[in-house]
Amino acid sequence: LALQPVITPELVQGRVHLKCSYSPASPEPPVLFRVLWSRLSSAGKREQVHQETTPQPFSYVEMDGANLRLGDTVFCTVTAFRRGTPEQQSLPEDSKGFYAGIKFLPESLEIAEDGKEHILTVLSTVPIACPGQDDSCKITLQLSTEELGSQVPGPPDIVLSACQVDLLPGPCSGSSCAAATVTVTAVTDFAQDGSRASRVSARLVAPRDLLWRAHTPRDVQVTVRDLPTGNCYSFTDPHIITFDGWRYDSYKIGTFLLCRSDSRPFEVHIRQWDCGGHRSATACNCGVAAR
Repeated sequence: LALQPVITPELVQGRVHLKCSYSPASPEPPVLFRVLWSRLSSAGKREQVHQETTPQPFSYVEMDGANLRLGDTVFCTVTAFRRGTPEQQSLPEDSKGFYAGIKFLPESLEIAEDGKEHILTVLSTVPIACPGQDDSCKITLQLSTEELGSQVPGPPDIVLSACQVDLLPGPCSGSSCAAATVTVTAVTDFAQDGSRASRVSARLVAPRDLLWRAHTPRDVQVTVRDLPTGNCYSFTDPHIITFDGWRYDSYKIGTFLLCRSDSRPFEVHIRQWDCGGHRSATACNCGVAAR
């Protein structure tokens, strides 16, 4: 029998449940199903949490915060047998592992110091219950960033578009029952510091439901790839070195355009004044304006 068990989340009387569905068998006499629920332990081994025998083509288990907690990866294993001949069993079939809780997508990112924005989705794979009639019907997440693996911790190489997001309840679709997005951008630090890793963490802000209180969502690691940075200079009586290495002098008095980008609203103006006196025609930088 091809049972093909699949786990989906559901709210049952305001409580989060997982439902294991499998293809009903049609042959006579009637068929019974043995359903074994298990979770992945921290050591990576499966631990049995519930077992039942049922004629129904589905089985429910509650996320009670004790046997099954948010953050668990859950499996259901289904075996079919005929009533009266339990020794004649089908081969047990496993569902795919279902992660119950809040997670980031993608689960890791590799970006470059090029100013581009990258979408990071934070979602709940289980439905959000509404304990009251007020605005408590949401999960609020505080987001933070941290540099990884540095001997001397410095500011992270990434910046987020928001420090806080709300997950609002809605119908479950695919692997998401509630979702929000933020953008991640690499900080252009003008330093040749190689590829550096940071992480984005999420912390639940004062959840009312006991099920959510002990839940710590998985972090997402963001690796930032260094890109070479162009430099140009204007110094002393101004010697000028351009981005592509040309060198020349400028002794004129006045306000000048030092550089302008063709692709974005960025330009630098320079003001030069006479600093050589009567002896020589020499100009020095006395002011700068950048946009």
